[in-house]
Amino acid sequence: METTMKNDSPYAWLMVAVGGLMGCIAIGAVFALPVFLQAMAQDTGWSRTAISSAMTLNFVAMGVGSFAWGAAADRFGTRVVVLAGSIALGAGLALASRVTSQLLFSLIYGVIVGAAAGSIFVPIITAVSGWFEKRRALAVSLVSAGMGMAPLTMSPLSAWLIENMDWRSGMLTMAVIVWATMVPLALLVRAPQAAPRAAGSAGADPASGERGGAAAALRSRPFVILAVVFFFCCATHSGPIFHTVSYALACGIPIMAAVSIYSLEGLAGLGGRVAWGLAADRFGAKPILIAGLFVQALAAGSFIFARQLEHFYAVAAVFGFAYGGVMPLYAVLARDYFGQRILGTVLGAATMLSAFGMALGPAIGGWIFDTWGRYTGLYLASLGLGLAAALLAFAFPPVRASSEQRAASAAPA
Repeated sequence: METTMKNDSPYAWLMVAVGGLMGCIAIGAVFALPVFLQAMAQDTGWSRTAISSAMTLNFVAMGVGSFAWGAAADRFGTRVVVLAGSIALGAGLALASRVTSQLLFSLIYGVIVGAAAGSIFVPIITAVSGWFEKRRALAVSLVSAGMGMAPLTMSPLSAWLIENMDWRSGMLTMAVIVWATMVPLALLVRAPQAAPRAAGSAGADPASGERGGAAAALRSRPFVILAVVFFFCCATHSGPIFHTVSYALACGIPIMAAVSIYSLEGLAGLGGRVAWGLAADRFGAKPILIAGLFVQALAAGSFIFARQLEHFYAVAAVFGFAYGGVMPLYAVLARDYFGQRILGTVLGAATMLSAFGMALGPAIGGWIFDTWGRYTGLYLASLGLGLAAALLAFAFPPVRASSEQRAASAAPA
């Protein structure tokens, strides 16, 4: 008789570690480009705007890729998807390191590297969600925290590479690192076996859309609210994340100190992921998400009043703690509403829309500064978008136990 692996088992926590490490390496490889930017511009003569455009395209491709890879994981399994994505990510970096055309570099780095990087977050989060019941929010948050370690680990590695070799060799080395670490880790990925369906259970709550499959889920009220809130949430913090260092420089803060503001946000985000995850396990993901969105909005607006370094540090700590903490909760809510079977598709679609929100902040912030010569309008817009996200989150319907949750509770221990 086939046995079902228990939730919260030792292998479940191994999955958390594997997912966090793979995410850290993938995100770190993608964000090596800003570290390599100056050396690339000097060596090739390409403009910084042209090189940076590859990152904008990368965000879009990563979002679309998240949807495609998530749906593929639902159909073919997580291990196949993350293995293919890891191989493709290394290949994209290797190809990008060899090209001599700026347009070709933008297409390879933007499309191939971006789409490949999208193979990690949604499939891994989907798999980890299925391994846990009691501590699901904490587990998902820890995977996200692992990804959040990239600025503290992979970025210094990128800086070391560019100091000791040219950018092409550095990017090729990053490709080898991706292959050498992520491919073996992908072989450890294992999706949990589905819990047996309880006798007499017809399916999940019809409101979730799970009964009609992924197509019905993507038309359901919970998904529409999830996607819209996720979009507004990312649009709220993307502008401040991208432009606050420039704002601090405009306030006369030295560049190294200004960069440390961003580092503090990332460090605070690690703590936020754990704290908000523990709170969501205890009180539910919906109320904790709403609280986090309000804190994020108010913190984003508070940057208006920052002038001294200590003011920036205080606001950045709260802001990072809030936005870092709320991000994993969307996966928890998606699992609560739609169950495990179609989670990759649902979360991938929501993540794709959130990526479009992320793409808005840098562009809008740049336009605001170019038009008015200051960033006040950016932070006011972030405040408004953040409050809208928090208020929209109240529209989430109550989460009812899904068929698989009822089956798990009815099954003998």
